Amino acid sequence: MSIAAPLAERMRPLTLDDYSGQDHLLKKDASLRRALDSGLIPSMIFWGPPGVGKTTLAHLIAKHLDRPMHSLSAISSGVKDVREIIQRVEKAGMFQQSGTLLFIDEIHRFSKAQQDSLLGAVEKGTVTLIGATTENPSFEVISALLSRCQIYTLNDHSQESLLKILLNAVSEDKILKNKKIELKETNALLAISGGDARKMLNVFEIIVGTFQEEKIIITDEVVNERAQQSLASYDKDGEQHYDIISAFIKSIRGSDPNAAVYWLARMVEGGEDPKFIARRLLISASEDIGLANPNALLIATNCFQAVQAVGWPESRIILSQCTIYLATSAKGNAAYMAINNAQQIVKDTGNLGIPLPLRNAPTKLMKDLGYGKGYLYSHDFPGNFAQQEFLPEEISGQSFYSPGSSKNEQEIATKINSLWGNKYEK
Repeated sequence: MSIAAPLAERMRPLTLDDYSGQDHLLKKDASLRRALDSGLIPSMIFWGPPGVGKTTLAHLIAKHLDRPMHSLSAISSGVKDVREIIQRVEKAGMFQQSGTLLFIDEIHRFSKAQQDSLLGAVEKGTVTLIGATTENPSFEVISALLSRCQIYTLNDHSQESLLKILLNAVSEDKILKNKKIELKETNALLAISGGDARKMLNVFEIIVGTFQEEKIIITDEVVNERAQQSLASYDKDGEQHYDIISAFIKSIRGSDPNAAVYWLARMVEGGEDPKFIARRLLISASEDIGLANPNALLIATNCFQAVQAVGWPESRIILSQCTIYLATSAKGNAAYMAINNAQQIVKDTGNLGIPLPLRNAPTKLMKDLGYGKGYLYSHDFPGNFAQQEFLPEEISGQSFYSPGSSKNEQEIATKINSLWGNKYEK
């Protein structure tokens, strides 16, 4: 490899054993590792943020299995390119090494027609597809293709993993190992990376290049001072994709419409996908506002639908309207906390028995066993309410939803108290 290549490219691992991170997929007995060791891998999609090694892992799989692999980028390729590769594999027939892999980077950027062109070859086994995406496949990949693929989620690198990659670069890279580099402090560099190893290595290389001195001492102060230039632009495919959307959502949560619209403008000018922004607004409407203003979710849903119908450039107006509405709305995260609390109880207690009165009784045998016996039909009682137990006995009285301080949620709290008294008081 040319020494002119970026540090992140020069440090790509050459074997699966050199690959750092994603132990949940690659450690012994992990799902993907078992498939690789068996030599029988399904078509798959790697979903994860930038810089976690999706492309690298695809190439290492091909090398590990000793299979030919064709690569395409959804940014620059179309149906014609896909069909050419499939026809080439089909024409090779028995002379083609078995199990050809087709790697498609940024697969979420393929249109429906482009994704449809893959279906036949994937279904017949002509190629084994490996797609890579930073976006939720459930939204961006057509259901027919999704049903034929195994989804593997790749996580951000841990600090330990990032530090290992950094130290390896300093000691093993053909350029850096000839320099006198002292990593005195690494917290700022790791923080800037945001779990993105590629970003960390590229910023590190830029910082090293700013030194005129023979000895290069890396401190948090040096990193903060010299890294700014490398972080100035918005890159919808990686570098600041998640930083900008984070600033956007936090500005909405913090009820600052001016800041929220500024970050929205940064994404608009950067050419961000309007559906990506609209989906984040949908999440914010429930996570940060919820029952404090139920209309927020309706507005966000309408925004998402309108953006799909309109597209750029007019979608910027719709997104701006929704952003300002959410930012200036009453805030509450009680619904978000309620499902978190309930899921934790489920994890802690397992599958508790369903009370007999609540069970379905479609057969005589089930009725004889007491299924549904004792259930009180709420509409038969005054106010359409009858006090009865709806939780498993082991967690009776457990409160998951704690209404927030907004006017709407305080009205909900009053309603709960009028119906249930002190049953759900903590």
